[in-house]
Amino acid sequence: MKKLFKKNATSSKFDHFIEKYNIPKEYLFVNRKMVTRALLIGIAIGLIPMPFQMFLVLGMIFFFKFNVPIALLMVWLSNPLTMPFMYYAEYMTGVYLLGMDTLVVELSLEWFENHFSDIFIPLYAGTLFYILTLSPLVYYIVDWLWIRSVRKERNSMQKKLNEKSKS
Repeated sequence: MKKLFKKNATSSKFDHFIEKYNIPKEYLFVNRKMVTRALLIGIAIGLIPMPFQMFLVLGMIFFFKFNVPIALLMVWLSNPLTMPFMYYAEYMTGVYLLGMDTLVVELSLEWFENHFSDIFIPLYAGTLFYILTLSPLVYYIVDWLWIRSVRKERNSMQKKLNEKSKS
């Protein structure tokens, strides 16, 4: 995957696009730190039940350096098809954590408008739980897999060099 990014990063069309829109290249770097931070930020923001999540990701570039396209892609994990399931799981988790009684949820805009104040606190309590557990979990798993992959590649290269030197 890294090779794919590097190949596209050197194309003249890509460079023209970067120059045309004055995009700092540091927000497009594909390295372990930039990708894992992008996953952490993108997943965390994608879990928040709110409109315009992508603008929040873009607002984070003033505070953190991360691969912006990857973070924006992670926000799209919460899309119109997955949102109801995600938010229901967050609500149920919040209800469980707060020890509240669950409401019988109906999938209608009218029900949602009438019960918004009842579901707000458990929904965001569940959201906070997943932001604090799922996002760091993905961050550390990808970080560990990346380090492991680099070490494996380095050991493979070292083994090939040792075999060449013995010949």
